[in-house]
Amino acid sequence: MNLNTSLRFSLRSGWAVVMLTVTTALLGGCATGPGANPRDPLEPFNRGVYQFNDAVDRAVVRPVATVYRDVLPSPVRTGVSNFFYNLQDAWSVVNNTLQLKPEQAGNSFFRFGVNTVFGLGGVLDIATEMRIERSTEDFGQTLGRWGVGAGPYLVLPLLGPSTVRDTAALPVDMKGSLLSNAAVPERNSAKAVELLDRRSRLLQATDMLDQVALDPYTFTRDAFLQRRRNAVYDGNPPDEVDDLPKMDNATKAKE
Repeated sequence: MNLNTSLRFSLRSGWAVVMLTVTTALLGGCATGPGANPRDPLEPFNRGVYQFNDAVDRAVVRPVATVYRDVLPSPVRTGVSNFFYNLQDAWSVVNNTLQLKPEQAGNSFFRFGVNTVFGLGGVLDIATEMRIERSTEDFGQTLGRWGVGAGPYLVLPLLGPSTVRDTAALPVDMKGSLLSNAAVPERNSAKAVELLDRRSRLLQATDMLDQVALDPYTFTRDAFLQRRRNAVYDGNPPDEVDDLPKMDNATKAKE
């Protein structure tokens, strides 16, 4: 299968996931009401998935991530994080190029090369010591860069917050990862370690969220959408963003 065929297949698969998720939500009776948040028209469905994810996290993922954080020395955990950041830099070369960002693409290329060769495969972050800036980009950001709207907010089982656009981009991101070329057992093991490492870095933030947020779902949704907005526009989003539905005054007042 050549690259063009792979990308077409990945895009078709991504949209199939989107359509399945949206269809399931609508069949569950999640029609948009007059007071619904326009960014989150599937909120009842999303809240159900959020509660499922939270239950799995509290029962399994968070305890294991806590053990991971407490048992492994900090330098080891930093090395693990650096390794996966290095893999992200490789995919960022492609996405920065697709977004016509030559400087960022060059930085990502040199970061990956320096850390891979001189940083023991990315375990050591030599590039940051050399002040080569990281510019992490994924295919969802690339689609947003070229005018594809974010669409409704979605909470994916086990994967968490997303949007229609980012969900469609997931298969391409998975195909673009260097881990996609590894054998299935090694790839699955690496993905599990990556998830564990990422979750361990969020333990403190989760504890704070539990303490201060009146509605963790709303807080998580709004923070995610704002972060993705900033990511697409490199931290400088316009006042009115076309990929987010505009809210009328009545809806704003309710929020």
